[in-house]
Formats: sequence, C-alpha cells, structure tokens
Amino acid sequence: MKKEYDFSDSVRNPYAKHMKKQVTLRLNKDAIEYFKAMANETGIPYQNLINLYLTECAHSGKKLTLKWAS
Repeated sequence: MKKEYDFSDSVRNPYAKHMKKQVTLRLNKDAIEYFKAMANETGIPYQNLINLYLTECAHSGKKLTLKWAS
C-alpha cells in the first residue's frame, strides 16, 4: 500500500447522489424489532432490509390494505 495517493485527476461518481437519499422515518417499535431480528438471522443490516422490502413493494406495485377499527 502506498503512503500517499494522488486523487487530483479523479472524478466523482455522477450517479452517487441519486443512489440513496437520507430520510427520517418514525417506525413502530414492533416493526424495528422485527427487522432487527431478521437482520440477526440474515446478517444483513436492518436498515438495508427495510430498504429492500420497501423497494420490492414499490417495484411490484403492492398496495396497503387497512381496516380502521370503529
């Protein structure tokens, strides 16, 4: 490994800023615990699992069905 590297001719990845966007979500404790448990089983960080699940829902056009208690 070199002691110093020259990055003067390097170019930033033009797609990097479009890859992921940081957001703040408020999730129920149960949802977080579910994904953290799945993370322990799979070895995949729980935030990545949440992202994978939401991406799958978006690509498949999955619709949420809710029934409010009256």
